Amino acid sequence: MKQHLIFIIYLFAFLTCSSVSVAQTGIQEIDTPDSTRISLLTCAPGGEIYFLFGHTAIRYENYTRDIDVIFNYGIFNFDAPHFILRFALGNTDYQLGVTDYNHFTREYNSQGRDVWQQVLNLTPREKEKLISLLEENYRPENRVYRYNFFYDNCATRPRDQIEKAIDGVLQYADNMTDNDTGVTFRDLLHKYSEGHLWSRFGMDMCMGSQADKPINRKLMMFVPFYLQEYFNTARIIDKKGQIRPLVSSEEKIVVTGKNAIDFQSGGITPMQSALLLFIIVTVATIYGLRQQRTLWGIDLILFFSAGIAGCILAFLTFLSQHPAVSPNYLLFVFHPLHLFCLPWIINKIRKRQRSWYMQANLVVLTLFILLWAIIPQKFPIAILPLALCLLIRSGNNLILTSRSSKKNEK
Repeated sequence: MKQHLIFIIYLFAFLTCSSVSVAQTGIQEIDTPDSTRISLLTCAPGGEIYFLFGHTAIRYENYTRDIDVIFNYGIFNFDAPHFILRFALGNTDYQLGVTDYNHFTREYNSQGRDVWQQVLNLTPREKEKLISLLEENYRPENRVYRYNFFYDNCATRPRDQIEKAIDGVLQYADNMTDNDTGVTFRDLLHKYSEGHLWSRFGMDMCMGSQADKPINRKLMMFVPFYLQEYFNTARIIDKKGQIRPLVSSEEKIVVTGKNAIDFQSGGITPMQSALLLFIIVTVATIYGLRQQRTLWGIDLILFFSAGIAGCILAFLTFLSQHPAVSPNYLLFVFHPLHLFCLPWIINKIRKRQRSWYMQANLVVLTLFILLWAIIPQKFPIAILPLALCLLIRSGNNLILTSRSSKKNEK
């Protein structure tokens, strides 16, 4: 009980100072059945890439003690040492934070993002257990966790804590474990990146074939809106066999009047950019063939860019702990060899000598395009003109060197 009292004192200090810190020890036991309320909050998407999929948090209200705080598993620190490298490796640490409710709603109002509240239909004992679980999670030694976008994120953590607190069985309306949904991780990424085509293109590039396998409804709840949807139809079956809905009521507590369309990005699309590059490369190659010029600068830019992209893909595929990034069949198009072999490639082209690397690349890219439909990975359509650019330039070397050989024979 002493620990509980200490926690309450810290909470009052937190509310008074409007700090983002909270107590590190226990929470006072529930005074009466109606003195506390616990809710699941679902936040609308925003314009930044890390806001595209929305957010989930837990709200804890204690009326007798004037406590109203938000438990948020989505806290991360950009200023942490080696943050970008750790993020690329899939070693990003997130943590549980606690903020004042009013501060939370002001922040989402300022971002133009609506927030929905689902009041959980829990017994006093279940409420106390859930608060104890959150309290335990918030201890300094427990609050930091290894973030995983699909399997362990700001939506799955609140769900897991709520399920643990249920005194009985939480029964969802649908079968949560069957992979008969026909939905993949990539499908969900596409759904919530609508209107953000460059973000979608980047995610499509990084996601491997594992992202195209059907997933079950339990895994779909990594998206906050699916968690919200499945909670609305879930039921609690207690040990006596009595049934009650998990959610007693739902309302929108932050209304901004904005929607996903307001956050969509404009400008030239990845497909338009790829087609424009394809046209430029095709016209330049035809001109070079007619003028018997190598135009090796085009090859330098193309293969350097493809090599850099290949290094990133290879890094994610072979070194990163991120889920669903390996295997990635785009490595047949973009790979580090384009970069590492570039000096040798350009030297051969400038001397009008046949490059065996370019011939091998021509074969690989031809097979990739022919087998596009049966490769067990969905590619963004913009990849096709990009692959054709590399194929055309590989074929260009073969044609020019063949012409040179015929002239020498004569």
